[in-house]
Amino acid sequence: MAQLSSLSAEIETLSHVSSLIEAFRAFDSDNDGKINVQELGGLMGSLGYSPSEQDINTMLQEADNNRDGLLSISEFLDMNTKDLGLGGLETILKRAFQEFEFQGEDLVTGEELYEAFGNIGIGLSPDECQDIIAGMDGDGDGAISIEDFQLIVNSLI
Repeated sequence: MAQLSSLSAEIETLSHVSSLIEAFRAFDSDNDGKINVQELGGLMGSLGYSPSEQDINTMLQEADNNRDGLLSISEFLDMNTKDLGLGGLETILKRAFQEFEFQGEDLVTGEELYEAFGNIGIGLSPDECQDIIAGMDGDGDGAISIEDFQLIVNSLI
């Protein structure tokens, strides 16, 4: 695996994407996986930005790939992660995700990530796998949903 400092930086990126998902869900008032222009303004404000109304409208128009006037969580992540990357970690996370899909997992723990990596021939330690999950674990319960795992991996690939 990459050097520990590189892994730490990659985990920080995972944590950032996880916080974007949490913020999106907090502003998705009807829980339909989409936000409108007003919710986008509130969301951007919560992330420390103060864009003008015109800037928010422009952001929505540029990121709204299906032109429905709403921003899906995938479109939001694409907009905010297009310049992020995880080096080699994104590829092995995608392979691990495919392993979880095959096994029908609902939640992913550090131990399960370690087992999945072992199944696909990736030699990370149990502690490294736990650190990766901790970087994506927004609620601190030691696991992430397979849905969130997929959102994070897809937004970075």
